[in-house]
Amino acid sequence: MAAKSDGAPVSERNEIPPECPSRSDPRPARRRLAEQRYSLPDCCWTLCALLVFFSDGASDLWLAADYYLRRDYWCFALTLVFVIVPSVVVQILSFRWFAYDFSETVDSGTAAAVVAASGAEERDFSTKDSGERGAGCTGAEALPGPGSTGGARGCCRVLVWILQAIIHTFQLAQVWRYVHALYLGVQSRWHGDPERRHYYWRMMFESADISMLRLLESFLKSAPQLVLQLSIMIQATQVLPLQGLSASASLMSLAWMISSYQKVLRDSRDDKLPMAYKAVIVQILWHLFTIGARTLAFALFASVFQLYFGIFIVAHWCIMTFWIIQGETDFCMSKWEEIIYNMMVGIVYVFCWFSVREGRTRCRMLIYSLTVFVENVALTTAWYLYRGNRTSDFYAVTMVCVVASSYALGTFFMFVYYCLLHPDGPVSGWGYIVEKEVPVELLASPATSLPPDLVSSPPRTLQRTKGSDREQGPGVDGDVFQVRPPRGAQVPAQHLTPRTEGPVIRIDLPRKKYPAWDAHFIDRRLRKTILVLESAAPVTPRIQYRCLGTPKEVMEFETTV
Repeated sequence: MAAKSDGAPVSERNEIPPECPSRSDPRPARRRLAEQRYSLPDCCWTLCALLVFFSDGASDLWLAADYYLRRDYWCFALTLVFVIVPSVVVQILSFRWFAYDFSETVDSGTAAAVVAASGAEERDFSTKDSGERGAGCTGAEALPGPGSTGGARGCCRVLVWILQAIIHTFQLAQVWRYVHALYLGVQSRWHGDPERRHYYWRMMFESADISMLRLLESFLKSAPQLVLQLSIMIQATQVLPLQGLSASASLMSLAWMISSYQKVLRDSRDDKLPMAYKAVIVQILWHLFTIGARTLAFALFASVFQLYFGIFIVAHWCIMTFWIIQGETDFCMSKWEEIIYNMMVGIVYVFCWFSVREGRTRCRMLIYSLTVFVENVALTTAWYLYRGNRTSDFYAVTMVCVVASSYALGTFFMFVYYCLLHPDGPVSGWGYIVEKEVPVELLASPATSLPPDLVSSPPRTLQRTKGSDREQGPGVDGDVFQVRPPRGAQVPAQHLTPRTEGPVIRIDLPRKKYPAWDAHFIDRRLRKTILVLESAAPVTPRIQYRCLGTPKEVMEFETTV
């Protein structure tokens, strides 16, 4: 979800580096490195995610086998199709990612990454063919390829290829990635710097891959599977134990993955506060009840109007996809990838809300919620009026009450999340605090506090490209926001001098806006280059994206992994 602005303080993990105008960072680098640690709750969360994955897949396969033994071949075929086809799609995508990550060349045609050492001596590594920074050499020349150590390493690489081929053939890519992320997290916990930050960085990359793959699989497999099993149960007016188990596991998988995706995305963004696990649990309950009401309304309608249900789903998907495209999202690295991504998000929008744009989400979410509410009421009412004689009035009224109460409970947990447990703090009325202009003189002094008529924090949705400065100076209790100078104002030159100590990975791309992933999470060429350069750096490097503002305005964020 897009963040709301309610004035809660920002944690140290999101602090803007002192290269941003008019501020300095008094914290030592060692303290910043200790802020992100792999914890026991993180390990338990990964294990629970594995449990959800196995329960969803195993219950569907068990139910398909039960249909076959009952000689209900039509239900068996549909259940098996919704298990195999999405799984194969995810395995192909996962193996494609592995094949690129494991290739021997370091190449990035879309961005430049440069490591600059501090002090008088400067050493550049660049992935560009052109030498923009003078004496720099390309990454492929400066850093040895992974396959350059001889025949023994070549044999190991062949074994890895065989192992990965077997894993993906048996549809276990997600399991392998979960286990790998767990291993990397534990290693980052056991090791000290600089090994710790390298393991943690790789663990975050792996977690991002898992969340994207599982989200895709959930809405390609679990969502249609849930509607299918609910429709079969309604038509038969009875619930088999395996049907209830499969439907419950599919519903839990959907709610879990949406919440998990949001948590991993926020954890990956240093400009957003992390999501606490209690907030994730409430968000799971929110999606659990709203998606449950939505799919039950679908199943009721589909049990009577199969053809019209298909027309409705396609029409809703088309409208949602065009709405998303019209919003000009910026998730992928190319236009066609962006269109495909928008089409996939359109599938998500068939079932639940999913934020894809930074800024004011209140109006967009209100429009979507009202649309879903009206559709649920219309679908349930149509079923109630044309349900047939086999369905008793008591059963029909019970189904209508279940749909209404489930949607009401989901809405209640949504308000609990936004009003009490949102990562940016309690949100009153989902309002936004407007950033006011303040004189530059007030920003020049680190100890100067904001005027009493101004809010203590600018909007939470500010991006680093627009700049937002905050300090932790004398007399300031905890982290507070500071407002940047108005556009065009003159800032003292001493505040524009960037800090130069430590290595810097400079990326020749503008930073993507939240809720998009940063480019070094989705561009695998850039990711690979950063991992190689980060391994070669003696201390934790900083990542700097290209600034879209004035030439002197620095946009940079700390990576403490």
